[in-house]
Amino acid sequence: MPANNVSPTPTLLRTILCVGMTCLLAACDIPGLGKDPAELKLEADSKATGAACRHALRGIEDCYLLNPKGSKTAIYDGWKEMDLYMRENKLDGQKTTVVAQAPAPVEEIVEDEDEKPKKKAKSKH
Repeated sequence: MPANNVSPTPTLLRTILCVGMTCLLAACDIPGLGKDPAELKLEADSKATGAACRHALRGIEDCYLLNPKGSKTAIYDGWKEMDLYMRENKLDGQKTTVVAQAPAPVEEIVEDEDEKPKKKAKSKH
């Protein structure tokens, strides 16, 4: 039987090359993999909002209503973490009130028979 003249060098070289490429690619940030930065920012903002709501002694439902664009999951996580922190450190919250903004003046259209329609600001006093 003839001896197999295949040297181990190509196999060893392929193995080293594959391991090396794997290590190099593991450290890369490949575009398209991972979360979108805007999504990460929304999540962080929502978590901070939830924590602030808890510190302001607001219920989680009120927090959801006041922040409809936030991630509800992240708001809840922030609220829950702040609740745990406040209980462990025996902290009281700080009661806040939401100040309603004055309504914007309503415009009504006044028409004269001889003139073009005009917009007139109508105040609510």
